[in-house]
Amino acid sequence: MQYRTLGRTGIKVSPYALGALMFATPIGNPDPDDSARIIHRALDAGINLIDTADAYGDSEEVVGAALKGRRDEVVLATKVSRPMGDDPNQAGASRRWIMTAVENSLRRLQTDHIDLYQIHRPDPTTDVEETLSALSDLIHSGKVRAIGTSGMPASDLVEAQWVAERRGLARFHTEQPPYSLLTRGIEREVLPVAQRYGVGTLVWGPLGQGLLTGRVRKGQHNDLQRAGLFTHLRDERRLDTVEQFISLAAEAGLPLTHLAMAFTITHPGVTSAIVGPRTMSHLDGLLAGLDVTLTDDILDRIDAIVAPGTDVGALDQAYRPPALQQADLRRRPAHTRGAA
Repeated sequence: MQYRTLGRTGIKVSPYALGALMFATPIGNPDPDDSARIIHRALDAGINLIDTADAYGDSEEVVGAALKGRRDEVVLATKVSRPMGDDPNQAGASRRWIMTAVENSLRRLQTDHIDLYQIHRPDPTTDVEETLSALSDLIHSGKVRAIGTSGMPASDLVEAQWVAERRGLARFHTEQPPYSLLTRGIEREVLPVAQRYGVGTLVWGPLGQGLLTGRVRKGQHNDLQRAGLFTHLRDERRLDTVEQFISLAAEAGLPLTHLAMAFTITHPGVTSAIVGPRTMSHLDGLLAGLDVTLTDDILDRIDAIVAPGTDVGALDQAYRPPALQQADLRRRPAHTRGAA
């Protein structure tokens, strides 16, 4: 395994990271012991970064139990800010919630520190200075080693860097955006900003949430559990594009999954790509492609299918800023809309 430095933290991480969403028993692997075996297999293969979240059901508990005796081998990442109950204050990136949520995560993970603590989604209702101040205190206390974001727009990343510098606070060390053969929008601004400020990136969805596994084909039934839940898995334009990548992978003599993973870790702005296997066979299939590298010719052909910096359709799970969700933020009051 060739390890990469996570931003400017000095922490060395594997180009593949193990995502733990599928270890949550209600939505993923129902057997915690089997999940533990998958985690140990990944560690034995050299993967040293595990990413989970407080909002992933019982994933933190499963990961914490599996890491007994092996905690020091792992760069352990988790996240905060997604709703954890009906109480409106059990969500977001306020100091009040962060200080409570981190203790809950430490208890579930059965550890005394978190290597990377991330804001799961931007919280427009909380001043970024408030968030960074709380996270800085966690770093100073030793409960957290590094801090990051997930889904943060490039402009907000820049603002957060400036606020940290002006106020003498810890700055965000990482960002976790979506990135795949189908979702390349972050190449336009997010990745260049991350490179400029020395921010490490842990990209999620490198297999297109299942579209790039070869199990989803246009006009054919698929057995993905999430197919009926997410519209982007039924998007005709995305399915047409997947067929082109299936043909390209065949010509290159590669499984589609290996083409997809090799592509995501080729960009110099990407530190690690998060894989989320539910079964041992899923993990083994991905590990078989660890040594795959793509030639310039293949990368040029990928660019011809999906242009750099563009997305094919939109992901249901992607962050949508308030200006896109609330009509009143992009529409003047009716009586002021006219030019005269």
